[in-house]
Amino acid sequence: MSIVLGVESTAHTFGIGVVKNGKVISNVRDMYTTKKGGIIPVDSARHHRTVAEDIYQRSLKEAGISEGEIDAIAFSQGPGLPPCLLEGMKFSKSLSKRLKVPLVPVNHCVAHLEIGRITGAKDPALLYVSGANTQVIAYAAGKYRVFGETLDIGVGNFIDNFARYSGIGFPGGPKIEAIAKKGKEFIDLPYKVKGMDVAFSGILTNLKQKLDSKKYKIEDLAYSMQETVFAMLVETAERALAHVGKKELLLGGGVACNSRLVEMCEKMCEGRGAKLFVPNKSLLVDNGAMIAYLGEIMFEKGLGFKGEEMENLDIKPRQRTDDVEVRWK
Repeated sequence: MSIVLGVESTAHTFGIGVVKNGKVISNVRDMYTTKKGGIIPVDSARHHRTVAEDIYQRSLKEAGISEGEIDAIAFSQGPGLPPCLLEGMKFSKSLSKRLKVPLVPVNHCVAHLEIGRITGAKDPALLYVSGANTQVIAYAAGKYRVFGETLDIGVGNFIDNFARYSGIGFPGGPKIEAIAKKGKEFIDLPYKVKGMDVAFSGILTNLKQKLDSKKYKIEDLAYSMQETVFAMLVETAERALAHVGKKELLLGGGVACNSRLVEMCEKMCEGRGAKLFVPNKSLLVDNGAMIAYLGEIMFEKGLGFKGEEMENLDIKPRQRTDDVEVRWK
């Protein structure tokens, strides 16, 4: 029986969630946004510093607990934007010291996978699609292995970049999804799948050229972009399922909120006789609950730090999923 509080701060979102005995009892978040342009790391970090205490108090209230009931603090150690990660770590260390409880460093990508247990998934391959990350991950031989990934930019950043170039603010994903539903004409775009990996920068350049030409409607370009890029993601996910012999596909990351991507994954899984698992949208986007969820699992296995060990913990902005030592399974 334990209560773990998780702090998420890898990019534009500052979130705090509380998990009690494997159940999410609060999940509060606030997101840095802009009217024009993309995410500015130092501004996002300033946002996190400004909202941290309020989000903390709101999360405690939603959970219906007091500070004294918290058994451990978990925080997103990486990967992510250094200024943002630093704010989350500072806040978490301060809490850990003040409450005299262990600090648990959590890998953000693995947390997206582990929270999938809530859906009933037992041993899935994860299609992880977020701003900076695009990977197909599965647990094999004692580690979370990356079977395919982007060779350049994450799919979320790709969509945001396209949205920004089109004059749409940040984040662009939800707005592009809405615009794409109005598209009627499919426009051929580059299709970049290389083995188990994908690449988006060439498609982005092509989209920008088409926008500049004034020959195409933004609705048709958005529609065609989604159809092309999501087909690439589904192809690599299907190949990974076949390669590792798994019968479950789990979606994770903010881009998985897109209903068209979910629909395409459903059709692929039906054809393979596999099951698709999609967490609630509040657990797909960056959130503190998933950090708390994995944090509790790790805490129960004795993977928390106190004292000098806690003080020596640092952020890991470039930590890869397959670098994580999975000591809790």
